[in-house]
Amino acid sequence: MSYEKVSQARKIIVGTKQTVKALKNDQVRELVVAEDADPKVTSKVIQLAQQRQIPVLNVPSMKKLGKACGIEVGASTVAIIE
Repeated sequence: MSYEKVSQARKIIVGTKQTVKALKNDQVRELVVAEDADPKVTSKVIQLAQQRQIPVLNVPSMKKLGKACGIEVGASTVAIIE
């Protein structure tokens, strides 16, 4: 499951603004997107990842994705760097 992949990753970036920046700098290996996140927030990140041929993984819950990152709030997107 992608939650496990996020929690085991050595370096991640949480949040859309930081993820977009990392995508533009060609630092992202994989992108994880919560399905229950607002599409207005995630669509730009997904589109950029697809343009750069970065794999996009979907998970059902923002809350669980945030927990996998070690934060107390939900996360809409997480970039796996290493």
